[in-house]
Amino acid sequence: MKPIFGRGPSLPIRLALAVVASLVLIIADSRYHSFTEAKVYLNSLVSPLQYVANSPRLLLDSASSQLMSRQSLLAQSQRMEQELFLLRDDLLRLRHLEQENQRLRDLLGSPVRFDTRRMVAEIMAVDTDPFSHQVVIDKGSLVGVFEGQPVLNEQGVVGQVISVGKTTSRVLLITDTSHGIPVRVARNDIRAIASGSGQLDRLLLHNITRNTDIREGDVLLSSGLAGRFPEGYPVGRVSRVGYEEGQPFADIRVKPFAALDRVRYLLLLWPEPQVIDVDDVAASPAAEGAPQ
Repeated sequence: MKPIFGRGPSLPIRLALAVVASLVLIIADSRYHSFTEAKVYLNSLVSPLQYVANSPRLLLDSASSQLMSRQSLLAQSQRMEQELFLLRDDLLRLRHLEQENQRLRDLLGSPVRFDTRRMVAEIMAVDTDPFSHQVVIDKGSLVGVFEGQPVLNEQGVVGQVISVGKTTSRVLLITDTSHGIPVRVARNDIRAIASGSGQLDRLLLHNITRNTDIREGDVLLSSGLAGRFPEGYPVGRVSRVGYEEGQPFADIRVKPFAALDRVRYLLLLWPEPQVIDVDDVAASPAAEGAPQ
């Protein structure tokens, strides 16, 4: 039985016909541009497939750029945090330097006489004995420090030098129980001795009778009587005046002007040079009896 449809050309013939047709179409398109409009339609039909085929690459590029952006942002954030930390450290040091500068300005501007020699010293150590109020400073005999030298800060009298080394010295604070300083009341010039109480915020006035005119709030200044501290430097303010029944003396407490629990810089004072008047020496009896 014969098939209804006959068999077509063989495969080689089909291939040859396809190649010839392709060549004809290529020549016609390249020379005569016969398929320009057809290519436009074909590109429009194929473009969605191109977008679909290109979407994985776009997704990978976007993910890669986002990952790089995130890493760069993290690196930038870490760098900015480090810079902020350094700036904060610089700010802290700047504040510390400003405070030290202000302390030194206050210290040099303290109420001392400008015709006397003075020098700034820094505290190196504090005595750990709670019953001894002493500090060590970074100045010694190499710069002329001597025993008994008065020590102040920008607020008032701090103490005196009790021992001297080559490069360091030990200062006894006015609140030590073994220390006493002659003072006078600025209001009425009443004189007394302010002794240390063993507490950094308290001095005591001993042997003051009940009828002595000393009131709370009175300012005490160094009187200069003992020859150790110059006259007129602030020592403290009277914080309490109490009277106990049967006691002949008043209980008077003084708060030092100098904050001795947080002092750092101190001011060393040298005595004023004594000026000898030649006329007085010539007029003295000893000079009159001296041989010519």
